[in-house]
Amino acid sequence: MPITPDDIAGSARVRLGHSDLVVRPVGLGCMGMSQFYGEADDARSTRTIREALDLGVDFIDTSDIYGAANMLVGAENRGFGHNEQLIGGAIAGRRDAVVLATKFAVRFTDDGEGVIIDGHPDYVASACEASLRRLGVEVIDLYYAHRLDPSVPVGDTVGAMGRLVEQGKVRAIGLSEVTPAQLRQAHGVHPITALQSEYSLWERGVEPEILPACRELGITFVPFSPLGRSMLTGAVSATTRFAAGDFRITDPRFSAENRATNLAPVEALMALAASKHCRPGQLALAWLLAQPFDIVAIPGTKRIEYVRENMAATNVALSRDEIIYLSTIFAPDHIAGARYAPNDPGRRGDEG
Repeated sequence: MPITPDDIAGSARVRLGHSDLVVRPVGLGCMGMSQFYGEADDARSTRTIREALDLGVDFIDTSDIYGAANMLVGAENRGFGHNEQLIGGAIAGRRDAVVLATKFAVRFTDDGEGVIIDGHPDYVASACEASLRRLGVEVIDLYYAHRLDPSVPVGDTVGAMGRLVEQGKVRAIGLSEVTPAQLRQAHGVHPITALQSEYSLWERGVEPEILPACRELGITFVPFSPLGRSMLTGAVSATTRFAAGDFRITDPRFSAENRATNLAPVEALMALAASKHCRPGQLALAWLLAQPFDIVAIPGTKRIEYVRENMAATNVALSRDEIIYLSTIFAPDHIAGARYAPNDPGRRGDEG
C-alpha cells in the first residue's frame, strides 16, 4: 500500500495510560538490530532509526539486555547494553522527536555464565543510571521491568521504579509479561502506564484476562512480536532456512512438524491482503489496532522499507466481518507449538 510522510503525519495518536506521553499507534522495536535475528549491522541500523524518525516514527523500544546474545547458543555477543548505545547514537540531536522506552531486570550472573532476573530496589536504581548513560539522555520516557523477580515483592520493585519518577529520571513506568494479579498489585503501588507482552493473530494468550485487566486499569497494551516473528508477513515458507544466530531455529512454532500447520492460516491472511491491496503484515497489524483496547504495536525490523510498510498499516480499514474472519482462522487451537522451547532464554527476556 503506497504511503507518504503526509499520510503518517496525519495519523491518530495514542496517549499512553496514566501519563502525558502521546505516540502514534505503530512504533519501532529495535531488539533485532542487536541480536536474535541473524547478523546485525550497526551502520545500517543507525540509518534505519534516523530515517524512521524522518518518516514520523515517534516511539522506540529497547532494553539493556539487547545485544548480550550469548543468551542464545551460536549468536554473536555484541555486549550488554549494545542496543541502548546504538539507539543513543542514532537519536543524538533529536531527543525531542522520540518517546523512548527501555527495560531492566534481565542480567547476567556475577560469573557471566547465566541469566537471572533482578528486581531488587538497589539494582533498579543502578540499572536506570546505566541506561541513561548508554542512551545519552537525561530522562527515560517509559521504563519497564522486563520481567518481575519472583524473589522480590512486587511492591519493592515497583516502589523503586516509582522513586525514579519522583527523581525525574523516568517519566512513566511499565511491566512486561505479568499476570493480572501482579498487574493489579503493581498498579496499586504506582500507576502503571503500559504493559508489554506478546500479542498477534497467532499468539492470543493475553485475550482472556490480561487485556480486560489493562482496560479496567487504564493501562495501554504494547504487543511485542505483533507480526509473529515474521510469520505473519508472508516471508516464511515451508522451505525457509534461518541464518546462524536466528533464534527461530529453535522456536517450536517454526519447527518442521509445526510449520505446515501454522502456514495454513497465513495463506488465508495473504489472500485477504491481496484482495485489499495491502501486505499481509499490514493486515495483521491492522487487526491488532482494531481490537477494543488501547494498543500501540512495536514491530521490529532492521530495514527502513519495512518501517514504512508497518506504518502504513494505520491506513488499512477492516470491516467487522473481516476482523471476525481473521480471528477465526487464527484461533488459538489452529496454531501448533509453544511460544518458546523449554530452555529458551526468551522465556525470561525476549522482545521483538
